[in-house]
Amino acid sequence: MEWLAVRTHDGAGALPWAELRDFTLNGERLPLKDRVKGIWKPAGFGAALSITTTYRPEGAERPYDDGVYGTDILLRYKWNGTDPLEATNRALRAAMEQRVPLIWFVGISKGLFQPYFPVYVVGEEYDQHQFLVSADAAELGSDSYAEEHIRRYLDVTKRHRLFQGIFRSQVLLAYNQRCAVCNLGHAPLLDAAHIVPDRDEEGIASVVNGMAMCKIHHAAFDAHLLGVRPDLVVQIKADLLQEVDGPMLKYGLQEMHGRPLMSVPRSRGHRPRQDLLEMAWDRFRAG
Repeated sequence: MEWLAVRTHDGAGALPWAELRDFTLNGERLPLKDRVKGIWKPAGFGAALSITTTYRPEGAERPYDDGVYGTDILLRYKWNGTDPLEATNRALRAAMEQRVPLIWFVGISKGLFQPYFPVYVVGEEYDQHQFLVSADAAELGSDSYAEEHIRRYLDVTKRHRLFQGIFRSQVLLAYNQRCAVCNLGHAPLLDAAHIVPDRDEEGIASVVNGMAMCKIHHAAFDAHLLGVRPDLVVQIKADLLQEVDGPMLKYGLQEMHGRPLMSVPRSRGHRPRQDLLEMAWDRFRAG
């Protein structure tokens, strides 16, 4: 996990399968995930080391429907099949019993994985053939009302950070690490902007609800100073066009007015969804 933290800037970036396959420990090769299996227990380990959620293009079905459901804000990770005694299911159950940390790899493109770590198996739902996975191992050790709500808040916060990291990787990959508005190509200066905010019911954590933007254009978009029409043309607020300030206002914002987006995903399935653009455009005009 320390090795992953260094190579992903503390979990902010994704890694290719080839790099995960060639990890070594004490001079010996130790793949961090299996090429095919979702649950990975290396030879000689007493419990699973990692779990993987397979990448599928937008709209395609996954072989297993992993996801976060219910009010407990826990990841539901499906068994391998329906046999509770299948070897990899037993390996993940052992991780739960031994309370050991795991790595969760989420496929964001073919052969590219976003790691999140550590995660912990904290329960099992036999009827649904799935494990319960949390980003938080801390147990407060009390059944008090106040501490239960503190724990729940921490779980929500960690889940938010987790899925924002995955969302960012997917969006920046789709936009080829370039700002949609100005084409800036320096990843540390880029954000994954939500078209419809994630606090809204329609604000899905999907690449079709995102655009890669540099930090100035992201801030302007969120403040309704910059809008993107449903035909992907940039608009700047009318009163801002009349202001006289410095070169950032002139070249960074005012001169973007009326221009089409400079970077859009090649894949049509990754481009902004029309209904979400229309919602954001209505809010810009009303703002």
